[in-house]
Amino acid sequence: MTDKVRRSKPSKIDMLPDNIKKMLDEMLRDSGNSQADILDAVNKQILDAGLDEEATISRSGLSRHAQKHEAIAAQLRETRAATSALVAELGDKPMGETSRLVLEMGRTQLFKAMHQQLLNPDENAEVDVGMIKEVMLSIQRLETTAMHVHKRETEIRKVFAEEAAAKVEESAVLAGLSEEGAQLIKNQILGIA
Repeated sequence: MTDKVRRSKPSKIDMLPDNIKKMLDEMLRDSGNSQADILDAVNKQILDAGLDEEATISRSGLSRHAQKHEAIAAQLRETRAATSALVAELGDKPMGETSRLVLEMGRTQLFKAMHQQLLNPDENAEVDVGMIKEVMLSIQRLETTAMHVHKRETEIRKVFAEEAAAKVEESAVLAGLSEEGAQLIKNQILGIA
């Protein structure tokens, strides 16, 4: 099996000097700039930089780049919105719930990747055994992490229950309950029948 990676030819925009590409991306982020204005400004910068006429970009090339740029920006906006919603939802909740959420997100992404490969198989390509191994290893790591999180949560609950039971027993004795009554309350908190 071979792991050949096909690379497309870089676009003219990809081959621009970093300072010109940065200016182009900044102009695209500013909604006050029209594509015609951006095209004129970028091509002027290309020529001023001493590059030849062939390095200038076309209207369609700029349009394709703008579409890619907007798709990435839209994904970032969605990710930020989802993150903000999750942070607002979790707030000061215990670490266990956050860990469970992260684990579930990881599982979801793994299954999405596998599902995507199943939906769009390349009929001439061989099965990517390396990818399958990595996915299985990732799932194993996620499940191991989930078990550790569960174990940690159980230990934290046990310690909390023991501390609460000791305080309740102390308070019950101070309030005049018999030691047997205090022990009964303590046992109920600890879940001892």
